Order: sequence, then C-alpha cells, then structure tokens
Amino acid sequence: MSATLLNAVWQGLIILVGGTFLGMIYKGLDRKLAAQMQGRIGPPLRQPFFDVVKLMVKENVVPDHAVAWLFNLMPLVSLAAVGTLLFYLPLGGFEPLLGGFGDLILILYLLAVPSLAMVLGGFAAGSPFATVGAQRELVMMMAYEFPLAITLLSLGWYLSSVMPGAQVFSLTVLASNPLWGLVGPLGFIGLLLLFCALMIVTPAELTKIPFDIPEAETEIAGGILAEYSGRNMAMFYLADAIKMVVMGSLTVALFFPYGLSGLLGVTGGIWGSVIDVAFYLVKVFVVIFFAVIVVRVAFARLKIGQAARLFWLPITGISLLGMLLLMLDRIV
Repeated sequence: MSATLLNAVWQGLIILVGGTFLGMIYKGLDRKLAAQMQGRIGPPLRQPFFDVVKLMVKENVVPDHAVAWLFNLMPLVSLAAVGTLLFYLPLGGFEPLLGGFGDLILILYLLAVPSLAMVLGGFAAGSPFATVGAQRELVMMMAYEFPLAITLLSLGWYLSSVMPGAQVFSLTVLASNPLWGLVGPLGFIGLLLLFCALMIVTPAELTKIPFDIPEAETEIAGGILAEYSGRNMAMFYLADAIKMVVMGSLTVALFFPYGLSGLLGVTGGIWGSVIDVAFYLVKVFVVIFFAVIVVRVAFARLKIGQAARLFWLPITGISLLGMLLLMLDRIV
C-alpha cells in the first residue's frame, strides 16, 4: 500500500470517527437544550452514546413478514451515504478529502440516499405503520428537495458568472469565495432568502419536529422505524447524528465559511488551525440551534399536507425569488 493511499485511509478514518463523535455530541446538546427550553431537566449529554451501546447489544429482530435482506441492508446504506458526505465537506476549514469539480451536485444526490434508504426499509418491513411512514417520507422528499436544489444550484451559478472557468460547483471553491462580498444589494437580499430556505429545509432533511411526520410516534408508532431494533436501529441512529453535522457543515460552507484566525492575527500554524476548528464547531452549533432545536421547541408537528404545501409554495417561492434576485444582481 502506497504512502498516499495509506494517508487517505487514515484521514478517512479520522473524519468518520470525528464526524460520528461530533454528531453524537450535537445530538446530546439538542436533547438537553430542548428539554431545558421546555422546563425539563433532560438527559445527560452522553445519553446518545448510551443509546447506541444499548442498541448494539440488543437483539436485532427481523419481522417474519419482512423482506429480510432489504430490511437489513438499508440501515447500512443510510450510514454509508452520510459517512461519504463527510468526505466532501470542508470540515473545520480543512480541504475535503474527496473535493473536486461537481461535488456540490453529488452532495445533493447523496443527501437523498438516507431518506430513500429509510423508505425502502419501511416498505421492506411489511408493517402498516412503516408503510405509512415510508409514504409520508416520499411526499416530504418530493416537497423539500426542490428548494434545496434551487439553493445549491443558484449559488453555483452565481459564482460561475463571477469567476468564468472556475470549478464553481465545487464546494471547496464556494467556501473559498464567500458570495456575500461579491454580490450587490439585490444579490445580498437574494442570498438572505436562499439562506432562510436552507434553514427551513434543514429540519425536514433531519426529520425533526415539525417535520417528523414519517416517524410520528404518537400517530404511527415510529412509522418507518417501527419494526427496527438492535444494530439496525443503531445504524439509523448514527446516520441521523452524522447527518446533523453534514447539514450544519453544508450551511456553514455555503454561507459562513469565514475563519477567525486571520481576524485575530494568528494565521497558519497549529494555533491558527485550533482557532478555526473551534470557530467552525461554534458555527455548526449555532446553525443546529436555530434550525433544529429552537424550531422543534417552538412548533408542533405539521400534517403531511401542511408540510407539502409549505415547501411546494412559500419555501420554493422564496428560493426562486432568491435565485431571481441573484440573476438581476448580475444584470444590473
């Protein structure tokens, strides 16, 4: 094995372990802060780690009426997809392991894989609760994927008009050239609208209240996950934690890729990296706090029809308006 390949393997392992650990910490913060905001004590921050360990040692039950191979495969597919996403994100200000031309489009597709895996797993379970949850998840995906795609492609298009010939659909290039300093007044408003659309899409991507409709424990007993247990449930749990890091990191890379070391005059070296990584962790937490924690405390679960209308009409309209303002900004 060559030194280059060995380094890539080690970097990949560090990214996977670090992203998983960070996702579990943020998941613990999510549960703790939400409880505090609701006047409850809440579980300890380490509770997600306890949950995963407990699930790993419990029996992995496969229903008699399930399509066993598909039922067991989908949690692994979900976890593999979100793990792969970590390799395309500039985590902590560092270059992504697999960054390159067009990776923004690949990220858009990979974000859909965990949800599709849950849908297939729900249908494979053969449970009426899981089937209803899978149907709801499909409707949700058809609703929120459109404004998400508009947001990502609008940013890439604008950068292509400013920097012809550059690899504009590379997330690394977008993170290295923040659009806030390149747009005019109309473009600034457009960026704000696209940022708002992405913040509203984030809890839907993570299936958090008010968009936890496919699971809805009080209505359909867990929905898609009703028949899952043991290590299969643990893999879905870990995928959810990592996806929280992915969505927060994606938002930071697209809209707030700024570092703090340069502002403090500590550029380069280990201390500069430490400062930028710490600042990155804070930025991701702020995104998660406002897009996930505050929203799920402030709102109740929506009906599937309400959620679909929300994304198909106002949120898609906001993202389209943001794209239009970016286009007008270039013309004017």
